[in-house]
Amino acid sequence: MPTFADKHLVRGVDHAAFPTFDPVATVQFYRDTLGFPVVHSICAAGWGPEDHPDFIHFFFDIGNDDRIAFFYYFGLEAPETGRGKGDVYARFGADTPEYFVRSRHIALHVESEEHLLEYRRRLDASQWPVEMQIQHETIESIYTHDPNGYFFEITRALRPVTPQEDLDANLTIDALVDVLQQPGASMDALLVRKAELILERAERWQDERDTERELIPSPEGPVRR
Repeated sequence: MPTFADKHLVRGVDHAAFPTFDPVATVQFYRDTLGFPVVHSICAAGWGPEDHPDFIHFFFDIGNDDRIAFFYYFGLEAPETGRGKGDVYARFGADTPEYFVRSRHIALHVESEEHLLEYRRRLDASQWPVEMQIQHETIESIYTHDPNGYFFEITRALRPVTPQEDLDANLTIDALVDVLQQPGASMDALLVRKAELILERAERWQDERDTERELIPSPEGPVRR
């Protein structure tokens, strides 16, 4: 019997799903502009409780066997969209900072600058031109809003992420979890806690590195020093 405890078993996104009140424009954006094929749809009539409307659930291929999907409910009226910030399904107050509103988004990745620029060309020739193109840390991204008001990103890696950066990311999140359990959380407190974690773990890291160095590859197989 296999043991799965502590193993990372997930292999990507099956689909991310969103509601839409404008399926025609949604198809025009994802299929006709970006070129993401429709790969599945579900027509659900008489589903659920009596007050549940009929709906269609449709899926676009976004590569790597992953999909982005939408729900359209027949007869359901669109909400008031003239107030607040964000997409029509998650309005924030008018005083909410724009950076907070835009943090809620979906990002798809491509392999090269040429591929990124091709998607920029497709979007710029459509009703949904690119609003921003930014290089930040290890990625370069283009951004726009889809017909539903969802903030949408396509990104490429500027360089590989190193194992050292993975280690740093885990230290940062461990420090964040620790400081948020105490009053007065701040960036300064996070950085102090991160430094403390580095000191606490340094000896263990050195022991692990020394253990790895005990084996030296050779044509005859690993040998000990």
